[in-house]
Amino acid sequence: MARGDEAQSSDREASKRVGALAGLRPFLRPYRGLVIGALAALTLTAAVSLALPIAVRRVVDNFNGAAGILEQYFGGALLIAALLALGTGLRYYLVTRLGERVVADIRLALFDRVSGLSPAFFDRILTGEVLSRLTTDTTLILSVIGSSVSVALRNMLLLLGGLGFLFFTSPKLTGLVLLLVPVVVVPIIVMGRKLRRLSRDNQDWIAVSSGSAAEALGAVQTVQAYTHEARTRAAFADVTEKSYASARARIGTRAVMTVIVIFLVFAGIVGVLWVGARDVRAGAMSPGELVQFVIYAVMVAGAVGALSEIWGELQRAAGATERLVELLHTEDSVQDPARPKALARPVRGAISFEDVRFAYPSRPGQPALEEVDLRVTPGETVALVGPSGAGKSTILQLLMRFYDPQAGRLTLDGVDLRDMARADFRQTMALVPQMPVIFATSARENIRFGRPEATDAEVEAAARAAAAHDFIAVLPEGYDTFLGERGVMISGGQRQRIAIARAILRDAPVLLLDEATSALDAESERAVQQAMERLAEGRTVLVVAHRLATVKQADRIVVFDQGRIVAQGSHDALVAEGGLYARLARLQFTDGQG
Repeated sequence: MARGDEAQSSDREASKRVGALAGLRPFLRPYRGLVIGALAALTLTAAVSLALPIAVRRVVDNFNGAAGILEQYFGGALLIAALLALGTGLRYYLVTRLGERVVADIRLALFDRVSGLSPAFFDRILTGEVLSRLTTDTTLILSVIGSSVSVALRNMLLLLGGLGFLFFTSPKLTGLVLLLVPVVVVPIIVMGRKLRRLSRDNQDWIAVSSGSAAEALGAVQTVQAYTHEARTRAAFADVTEKSYASARARIGTRAVMTVIVIFLVFAGIVGVLWVGARDVRAGAMSPGELVQFVIYAVMVAGAVGALSEIWGELQRAAGATERLVELLHTEDSVQDPARPKALARPVRGAISFEDVRFAYPSRPGQPALEEVDLRVTPGETVALVGPSGAGKSTILQLLMRFYDPQAGRLTLDGVDLRDMARADFRQTMALVPQMPVIFATSARENIRFGRPEATDAEVEAAARAAAAHDFIAVLPEGYDTFLGERGVMISGGQRQRIAIARAILRDAPVLLLDEATSALDAESERAVQQAMERLAEGRTVLVVAHRLATVKQADRIVVFDQGRIVAQGSHDALVAEGGLYARLARLQFTDGQG
């Protein structure tokens, strides 16, 4: 996502209040017991803390009292300390456990949501930004639930309870303390608004930085091949420095706010102490009451200082919650119907495109398909050919319903794809994409991805059919060899053969091949082509190809140009007809072969 989009996202109409944390309520609701237990422990520790100054006052006022009284008071203080320790430990356990559980649930919900979104969503947002939401934003929420919220609530109880005991101890001195409250609150409100904006901006820059790094590392071979390391490092350094500058501004603002608040609070305490000392000298209050008042005043001041410090953390977490909730509620352009129709079994594989018009969401002004009418009968092998950008691969994208057309409709066995659950009809298809995907696991598990319940023997049979068995067998651990991230341990042709084996293993009635043999050498291509011919028997096959030699034997060849079907027929008929296909054939075949 470009920085301009990030700037817009930071300024978009949204809740910039701590109230945005209410978005976490659905994730907290299942754990009411933990929440209630944590609140009980928190209340206990706050109550015990508020009782401590009373004990101190009694010790001070009875220091010269009867024998044994001091021992009783000190014994009581020890009991209070034990209760405080127990309550604090219990609060930490319950709150931390609650935070970890809720954040784990958020990450699961977010991944479940994002992994089900159509590719159109990822046309608008960098994968790195989504990962930033999964990591950085959820870490902020963990900090808040596991620490900041409970600390804030405890300090709120100490603030309210402390103010009550201050008034009980000395209404006069309490009145002076309350006069200081507006002086402290005003800077928090004024500077807090600026801090919210800076916090949101900082998180947006972190997301941009993550997206930039993910993009560069994902294309590290291309970056190095074009000697763009220095340029890529400079671009990442620029984004990182802007992220740091944003963080520095946020930290500076928060530090200034903390300085102002703490100075005002403690300056006020000094003034109140001066008045209290004069009252003790005049006999208007006892030394123990003054000590009690001072302790409560320190508690109240500490609570206000802690709340002002935590306020910034709560605002950052509110921004993170807001972004996560937005992502969880993102409207997908491709959705399953409320009441999906079931696809009749067994699937015949009849495919129909009826006056389909489509433009990718990222390029709405450039139609990828226009007025496409195409009908494929069950068991037919249809090859889609034409220049790059003619719309061939788009046909497969729409057939998998990664996108929906802007006009027209697609049917499988007479049922509109939009009337069915995507998982239902996709189970009947096997796709070999132009850029084969290899997962960071073993060769066996990569092939088994096509059908997770397949046996080892079935996996090996699929590998043999895809001409992949021989190279897999000589790997260090055979089928159990780890292939590395994106299959970096094997060649491009080997990756493609594993992808083909995966599709063979799926044993689906509809087979979609997008340049499936483009990275193979001549010998492997011939072996795979023979396997494909066997696999195509009894199946509907759509083959996208630039190399016409691989599709000469197709039942029908459909020629695309600029998003339209311009011709269709057998290889010989199209060559005889002339036109685009004949020109492509002359470029790729000698006269004797053509």
